[in-house]
Amino acid sequence: MNISFSAHHEAFRDEVRRFLDRALDDDLRQAQKYCPGIFLDYEHNIRWHKILHQQGWIAPAWPKEYGGTGWDLTQRYIWSTETTLAGAPSLAPMGLGMCGPMLIGHGTQAQKDYFLPRILSGEDYWCQGYSEPGSGSDLASLALHAASDQEHYVLNGSKIWTTHAHYANRMFCLVRTDGSRRPQQGITFLLLDMDTPGISVEPIIFASGTHEVNQVFFDGVRVPKSNRVGAEDDGWSVAKYLLEFERGGGGSAGYRTALARVKALARQIRTDDGTLDQDPDFKQKLDTTDIKMQAIGYTEMRIMAALSQGQNPGPESSIMKNLGADIGQRLTELTVEAMGLYTAPDQPQARQVGSNVTPVGPADGIVAFSRYFNLRASSIAGGSNEVQKNIVAKLVLGL
Repeated sequence: MNISFSAHHEAFRDEVRRFLDRALDDDLRQAQKYCPGIFLDYEHNIRWHKILHQQGWIAPAWPKEYGGTGWDLTQRYIWSTETTLAGAPSLAPMGLGMCGPMLIGHGTQAQKDYFLPRILSGEDYWCQGYSEPGSGSDLASLALHAASDQEHYVLNGSKIWTTHAHYANRMFCLVRTDGSRRPQQGITFLLLDMDTPGISVEPIIFASGTHEVNQVFFDGVRVPKSNRVGAEDDGWSVAKYLLEFERGGGGSAGYRTALARVKALARQIRTDDGTLDQDPDFKQKLDTTDIKMQAIGYTEMRIMAALSQGQNPGPESSIMKNLGADIGQRLTELTVEAMGLYTAPDQPQARQVGSNVTPVGPADGIVAFSRYFNLRASSIAGGSNEVQKNIVAKLVLGL
């Protein structure tokens, strides 16, 4: 079987590589290398966003008529792989990967005309108002109250674990408009301006010491009903559609790059019998992780195939969410295990392992524990692994 790229796609890959060589500088690459968790800092994120927007390559997954690239499935795969291999910064997913596709699928024409160009340009930076204190992974139990007042909704309550709310100027949000029916039937989907009077943002600092998430409070916040997406009390349908894009984010190239870094690290760590990569127990862990990545690559291709045909990702997005969370956590565990006591963030230089000085890159020590702590949340955020398994059991297995 011939698995090589066509001449057309080889030419495209060369074009992508030339662009990345030209557009990426050491500052952008270092920012991604030292990123302590899932989300890159706003400064480098938006800088890279604007570079891609100017190039016309900011939204590979969007339909061309809405500002997408018009790339086919293979081109999008090449782009994802090459940017990862080049160490390009990751982009915030809330606008490009979630809100944008949701508006394309469910927004009014006026909402598409106004918000989509602003998402593409980076003028609007979005956060997600889903989780609430006390709700856990039961999103349908949300209680942020939205009272109808003529042409507005008046919001009172709070959201929690709101990523980058301290940077965002927009939020897409689920609110409770009817508490008398089944929980899923009384939810409405709204688009908010974060500068609206009555909104306040309080930071939540992770155990890793990083600030990614926040609690957002709403005190008499007035939101125009024209900012509602879908029908009143039917926001659950919109939310389920959006969550498929949140959970469907791929990244098999990213996981493979991270695994390659762990393997390179293990080759540098001395043990009594040689190097860590030859230790039978650690080698088995590396090989097992490598095998599991094949499932991620297969599922990612199924999702991309669905999107390329204008379909939504479907239950494969829940499968990808589970696999990605597990592999991501596993990779951070292996890194910490390989580094041992030398993961301390105040030891960024070469590590002394036994009697041998090991020239481990600074990023390995500085961010190893930070990433380990940060990715503990990946099996909860966006719907816990247990919730995803229930979705797969229902939609795939028919249970």
